[in-house]
Amino acid sequence: MIKTYVVFDLETTGLDVENDNIIEIGALKVREGKVTDRFMEFLKPDMPISPMITGITGITNEMVKNARDTKTVIRDFVNFCEDHILVGHNIMFDYKFMKKYVAEMIGTMVLVLMGCGSAVIAGAEIGFLGIAFAFGLSVVAMAYAIGGISGCHINPAITLGVFLTGRMSGKDAGMYMLFQVIGAFIGSAILYVISSGMGLEGTGANMYGEGNMVPAFVAELVFTFIFILVVLGSTSANAPAGFAGLAIGLSLVLIHIVCIPVTGTSVNPARSIAPAIFEGGNALSQLWLFIIAPFLGAILAAGVWKYFECQKCK
Repeated sequence: MIKTYVVFDLETTGLDVENDNIIEIGALKVREGKVTDRFMEFLKPDMPISPMITGITGITNEMVKNARDTKTVIRDFVNFCEDHILVGHNIMFDYKFMKKYVAEMIGTMVLVLMGCGSAVIAGAEIGFLGIAFAFGLSVVAMAYAIGGISGCHINPAITLGVFLTGRMSGKDAGMYMLFQVIGAFIGSAILYVISSGMGLEGTGANMYGEGNMVPAFVAELVFTFIFILVVLGSTSANAPAGFAGLAIGLSLVLIHIVCIPVTGTSVNPARSIAPAIFEGGNALSQLWLFIIAPFLGAILAAGVWKYFECQKCK
C-alpha cells in the first residue's frame, strides 16, 4: 500500500503545450490518508492571461504579475514532491506540459551514468577510445529515444545555442537547463552507489592539470563551438532528415578522442556540475571553467549559425 503520495494540479494560459505557460501549481502531500503539507504558488508567465482563462480559473494578470519565475517554482515543487508518487486529475494534459522537461532529465541522467560510468568502472579496460564511444553512443541512443519529445538537448550549452538562434523560448530554455542538471545529479548518484559498492573511486569529474588552465579553457570553448555548430546544422530545416542523432553522437566521439587528455572532455555544463559536486576538491574548484567555456562556445556557435542563416537569405 502506498503510504505517501502527492496530489497536484496545474493551471495554464491555454491548451497549447508548446506555447502556453503554467500559471499555478497546487499540490497536497498525503501521508497515511492525512494531508501533511501543501504547495500552492503562482508562476509568472511570459504572455498575458486571456479573459477566457481568467473566467475558467479565476486567475488574473494582476495575481501573477509579482509571481516568481517558472524555473524557481518548478525547482521548489520538485523538492516538495521528493520521490513520492504523483496523483492528478486529467494528468495527461498536465503531463504534456512537463514531459519534455522530464525527457531532458532522463536523457542527461543516461549520458552521465553511461559516459562517466564507462570512465569510472571500465576506463582501465576500454581506454580513451572506449570512453569516447560511450559518451557518443549515449547521445545517439537518447536522440532516437527522446528526440521526438524534447529534441534531446541533454546539455545546457546546446539549449543555450538553440535559444540564441530563436528555436525555443527563454522559459523553456531555463526549464531544460534545470532538469538537465537534475538528471545529471541522478546519474551521478546512481554511479556513486555502484562504484563505491565496488570499491572504486572517482566520479568522472572534469579537471585540468596544474598550469594548464589556458589550454583547458581554449579546448572547452573551441570544442563546444564545434559541437554546437554540428547540432545546429544537423537539426536545421535543410539538413537530411533522420541523421541528426548520428551526426551529433559521432561528433561527440571525435571531440572526446581529442579532448579527454586535456580536460576529460566536458562541452556540457550539466555533465560537469554533478560529478564535481560528488568529487569535491580540485574538481569543484575548477568547475567554473567547465561552465563558462562551454557557454561561451555555444554563444559563438549560435552567432556563426545566425550568420550562415542570414547569408542563405540573401
